[in-house]
Amino acid sequence: MPIIVNIDVMLAKRKMQSKELAEILGITQANLSILKTGKAKGFRFETLEAICKALDCQPGDILEYREA
Repeated sequence: MPIIVNIDVMLAKRKMQSKELAEILGITQANLSILKTGKAKGFRFETLEAICKALDCQPGDILEYREA
């Protein structure tokens, strides 16, 4: 898939664990894992906004397009 999800990169930059982000977002670690691995079929803008707020970043820091 040409859309790459860089949540792990931002978590590392912010020195935050997945568990902490999942708690802030109010989702399970399993659901966060699905988002992080790019296995999710889509993102709600509400979820993307919450991730950006929690990680103090922009949507472009989380999502990246690469041609296949």
